[in-house]
Amino acid sequence: MTILFLKSELHQKMWGGQNLADYGFNLESDHVGEAWVVAAHQNGDSHVMNGKLSGMPLAEVWQQHPELFGGHGENEAFPLLVKILDAQKNLSIQVHPNDDQARKVGENFGKTESWYILSAEPGAKLYYGHRAKNKTALRQAVNDKDWANILRTIPVKTGDFFYVPSGTFHALGAGIVAMEIQQSSDTTYRFYDFDRVDPTTHQLRALQVDEALSVTKAPHIDPILGQRIMMQDNTIITRLLMAPYFSIDKLSVRGRTVLNQHHNYELFTVISGKGTLTIGHEHYDLQKGMSFILAKDVNSYVVDGDMTLIKSFVTPKIYRNNDLAFLKN
Repeated sequence: MTILFLKSELHQKMWGGQNLADYGFNLESDHVGEAWVVAAHQNGDSHVMNGKLSGMPLAEVWQQHPELFGGHGENEAFPLLVKILDAQKNLSIQVHPNDDQARKVGENFGKTESWYILSAEPGAKLYYGHRAKNKTALRQAVNDKDWANILRTIPVKTGDFFYVPSGTFHALGAGIVAMEIQQSSDTTYRFYDFDRVDPTTHQLRALQVDEALSVTKAPHIDPILGQRIMMQDNTIITRLLMAPYFSIDKLSVRGRTVLNQHHNYELFTVISGKGTLTIGHEHYDLQKGMSFILAKDVNSYVVDGDMTLIKSFVTPKIYRNNDLAFLKN
């Protein structure tokens, strides 16, 4: 039975800080913005830390051992990307393309994403959606830099969850640490960057206004989300999202719990506390900041302790075009 513990790849960002040290990461600067904790993308690749595959990049494991993931096409890319973000400062106001738009610029996938707020300073907010009634009005507002009237802001607190379909005008605000679960894509178009100067180039960061306008949805419509909560032994399982590309559960573990794996593979990150994971006769210690994948050959497992994990998986195809029609991009 296969479990892949993963070493994260850290990315420095001008808006990043030092909060990712709280998740066990060794920071080499005071501007670390992203930990790519489960990644198999050309711009960031997690590495396996245990077992026979130790040292291998996840992208290589995906290609050489498709049986671990239930099988996939020869040229099919790993579909998901999980990050932890430290927004010490505002991120740029941005938007991401859908699948068709992304493939025109060489990406395998569009970038639909989600945020689980791990922590938020008092007064923290994020930018989500816009107030323009159509693209013409949006373009005019952007050209006029009428940000006060066009930006929608939402106050946030620890434990909030947001779904961000491709084409959504958005940004994390300062003082937020968030887990981002998304399609495996790294294409971002910036509308506005608060007129900041990049310290490495001493220039304003580049904007991609035309590209951003071409992929942004107008008017903005908030997706309708609902959460489902169930109890399994000593664990509360909260279904945060079931959407076309991925689904997300929060596991609040408060004692020994036997769980079954129902998908080809599942991705996990411990976001608080500590405990143990048992698969067969093997026992693993878990602590905050650890990420791992349970492969196809894992049928059941036992979690124990006092900890919270975020689990994500590719949404089964049978659900994508039925119950989830309201979440289509």
